[in-house]
Amino acid sequence: MRAIARLMLVLPRMLDADLVHDQRMPMSEYATLRTLSEAPGRIMRMSELATACFMSLSGMTRLAAKLESVGYLARLPCESDGRGFNAVLTDAGLARLQEAWPSHLASVRRRIFDHLGDVDLPQFAAVLTAMTAPVGPACDSAGCDA
Repeated sequence: MRAIARLMLVLPRMLDADLVHDQRMPMSEYATLRTLSEAPGRIMRMSELATACFMSLSGMTRLAAKLESVGYLARLPCESDGRGFNAVLTDAGLARLQEAWPSHLASVRRRIFDHLGDVDLPQFAAVLTAMTAPVGPACDSAGCDA
């Protein structure tokens, strides 16, 4: 149990530190750009982006403002209801993500995959997915999404 607790605390910090050191980009920015790059049309509603990146809407709004100021994303009013905003990944944002990706991949390989040996990776991924699936009344009342 202590090993899992340590992993949950230390590994994200290590991956973030590697990305900041190598690319001067924190994991929160990388995750935001990556998530937008995978969205249809490279566009997502701000609230959905916040949820996908495990951030509060106010935190995502601050981060989006920073990314917008350097030209990596644009925020546009939602056409469907006019109340919310969409985040759109710009070409510059996609280029920045592609620039950072090899460094992040090397970090993930060094910090995770190099230690797995002959582990069946699809089975390992399935186990990790199952471990992070929402379950129980606490998640139901919090409105967790799968």
